[in-house]
Amino acid sequence: MHPNQAFRFDSDAAMLDWAVARGFAHILAATADGPMVAHAPIVPASDGAIRFHLARGNRLVPLLDGACVVLSVAGPDGYITPNWYADPVRQVPTWNYVAVEIDGIARQLDEDGLIAQLDALAALHEPRIFPDRPWTRAKMDDARFRAMLRAIIGFEVTITAVRGTNKLGQNKPLEDRIGAAEGLARSGDVALADLMRPTPTRTS
Repeated sequence: MHPNQAFRFDSDAAMLDWAVARGFAHILAATADGPMVAHAPIVPASDGAIRFHLARGNRLVPLLDGACVVLSVAGPDGYITPNWYADPVRQVPTWNYVAVEIDGIARQLDEDGLIAQLDALAALHEPRIFPDRPWTRAKMDDARFRAMLRAIIGFEVTITAVRGTNKLGQNKPLEDRIGAAEGLARSGDVALADLMRPTPTRTS
């Protein structure tokens, strides 16, 4: 993660909340055959752990139970040209981004745990897509669900450390940060631009 303290999240809880809201991780593990990575949606567990599932045929699946893993969750990122700053001749290009890394120990879930992970995944994301009629497992034929369940394996990661970078130009003057946000928006990178715009100050 970036060493500049200006780019830190407020707390571990803030990093985990952001990672869960982002919802998708690269799962990295060191194996006897070298480093491997898989990709999966993540959800929080009631005990503070993180859960995910992979296709049963994923080459990392037989190696994950008991393994030390890193979940890498990446957010919006983009190139920042000095031309967006007030005084470009005194600046260099950079790259702004948001990212969180979660270290932990993975363990395989039983069938009940896997079903709970799938239910949590739907409960987390369905309301923002179909708030009036979100999908739930109750809408599915149970025999079909059980058949499809056999194709995936669930895991839970007990967290041992969290790191994050929230690099959005906080070390730059306000006019440079605004200029970069406007430049990003014009170039089509709206998500990163929105994160870089200063939060309006509330007045009483």
